[in-house]
Amino acid sequence: MDFKHYSVMKQECIDALNIKSDGNYLDCTVGGAGHSFEIAKKLKNGKLLCLDKDEVALNFSKEKLKDFKNVMFYKCDFKDFKQAMENYNIKKFDGILIDLGVSSYQIDTAERGFSYMHNAPLDMRMNQEQTFSAYDIVNKWQEKDLAKIFFEYGEEKFSRQIASNIVKARKQKPIESTFELVEIIEKSIPAKFKFSGGHPAKRVFQALRIEVNSELEGLYECLIELARSLNVGGRMAVLSFHSLEDRIVKQAFALLSKDCICPPKIPICVCNHKAEIKLINKKPILATKQELSENSRSHSAKLRIIEKI
Repeated sequence: MDFKHYSVMKQECIDALNIKSDGNYLDCTVGGAGHSFEIAKKLKNGKLLCLDKDEVALNFSKEKLKDFKNVMFYKCDFKDFKQAMENYNIKKFDGILIDLGVSSYQIDTAERGFSYMHNAPLDMRMNQEQTFSAYDIVNKWQEKDLAKIFFEYGEEKFSRQIASNIVKARKQKPIESTFELVEIIEKSIPAKFKFSGGHPAKRVFQALRIEVNSELEGLYECLIELARSLNVGGRMAVLSFHSLEDRIVKQAFALLSKDCICPPKIPICVCNHKAEIKLINKKPILATKQELSENSRSHSAKLRIIEKI
């Protein structure tokens, strides 16, 4: 299968970065290189560092960007971005882009097990060198732990019922495929709620993907460190795709943009905290009607932009 990926809010992201031809830029999740291609086109003496923990994505991006001599690649989770900076001796960036979404390629490649629309082994690993997969969670975790991630990461109302039915089913035989799991989920949700808010398996699959790939773990701290790796005047643009991610992005940016973070009851500031960034947009930018008509996966996308001061 070809690597296909629709770059969400491509023009908005490029505009947000205020790209300088001699600046240093970081694409934390290069994916299909849609955003990176547009960044690279604007650079003359500048550099672009592309990260991804998915080997397939990285190899595809290397091929797509092969004509640009100032583009570098590093295989890692973007939370380990400092390793890449050290590897290429980069001190600061003038722009950073983070697209927190799963690529269309990952979703549409059935055997990766990300989608409830394709029957495949329960997998969901972005980094395929990782041994821990969705199969391990579904077949080995205790009922209460399953219910917890379905509720917290999937915001699933029927998390306990689904977890209970998973445990019952796996006593008969291991749950090995996405469709086996979908069937259990569908049986666990009352008929009148089954298709409110999209496919009944959507929330559980989201929760499993987040847990398998540790998507939220350390995200808050990483965003703060990334912001601090910007040059003054440098921009960071973050695309999030569900409320849990967006909440973390919003909270990290709120902390960095405040002069004082003392509790309200303290009459005089004792924290000596100084704002490190300014918010370019207080409310997230959403996809245009035209983009929504072209790509349904843009519906939940939110873009937040900051500038280092």
